[in-house]
Amino acid sequence: MSWLVQARLVNEPFGDPGLYLDLLFGRRAVLFDLGDLGPLSPRELLRVTDVFVSHRHMDHFVGFDRLLRLRLNRPGVIRMVGPPGLVGGIRAKLDAYAWNLLGEGSPDLTVLAAEFADDRLGPWTAFRARDAFRPSPAGDAGLEPGLVLAEDDLQVEAATLDHGLPCLAFALQERARVNVRVDGLERLGLAVGPWLNAAKSAVRRGAPDDLAVDTGGGPPMRLGDLRAAAFQVAPGQRLAYVTDAAMTPANAAAIRRLARDAHHLFIEAVFLGEDEAIARDRLHHTAARAGELAREAGARRITVFHHSPRYLDRPDLLRAEAEAAFRGGVGP
Repeated sequence: MSWLVQARLVNEPFGDPGLYLDLLFGRRAVLFDLGDLGPLSPRELLRVTDVFVSHRHMDHFVGFDRLLRLRLNRPGVIRMVGPPGLVGGIRAKLDAYAWNLLGEGSPDLTVLAAEFADDRLGPWTAFRARDAFRPSPAGDAGLEPGLVLAEDDLQVEAATLDHGLPCLAFALQERARVNVRVDGLERLGLAVGPWLNAAKSAVRRGAPDDLAVDTGGGPPMRLGDLRAAAFQVAPGQRLAYVTDAAMTPANAAAIRRLARDAHHLFIEAVFLGEDEAIARDRLHHTAARAGELAREAGARRITVFHHSPRYLDRPDLLRAEAEAAFRGGVGP
């Protein structure tokens, strides 16, 4: 069975942090963090609809300008979520440029920004190209505690960690994994086609069995009949992203909750265990502690990133140390 969401690091592990999540069949993508976006093609960036920023250190936020530059003359909405200060940070970036050529005839691009604090997403602020990116209120997010995105197919959760300032970690949870059994379609006399995307989305959101499904030219079918004959349904994928956090008991507990049973945990491993004192001083994780947390959370797979350049001459040691700890060992 294939996953609805395909995730990969934007940069190699010694580069700026960032995770690109491609929502297959949705013609869109999501970004966790906005560091150097150079490795992403314009086509990939034009798919981005939502950006979740951990915090506003330069290596996590400098990519805002490139994303805006590509989207500037195209209508649409980019939603951005981050910790307190995000709205002011976006406004400061936008205020650095002159927008005298924008107006009511400009492409209708809007940046919607909201801040996550005290386990809730606050109200949206809109920055509209047609209004020269002046900020204006855009309504409440209206989400349950802990959520920063909630849709039929998936949701994104957030947790606040301590990095000397609030730093967000994120987890994307697919509602369900739905794959098509072609032999089942053939028995029903139905052909594979774009109509299946809507049908699978209905299954993921828990639509009732008696929902009539358009089969793309064939007779309408009950969703329940389609589900039984032609769909294979399994629990959805969980992807967690953790970076820039001090090695404290409170952070560890929050990371374990967020990454519980994750199919894939992407977690920072900045320093080797031999340099734990440096890691604690700089409010980061060692590779060994990253692996331990992944194991304690019950994650099935781990990818480490955000490596310190002090190990460029030993590039594989951080990954090896993290994987050894993840397996329950004591070293590479």
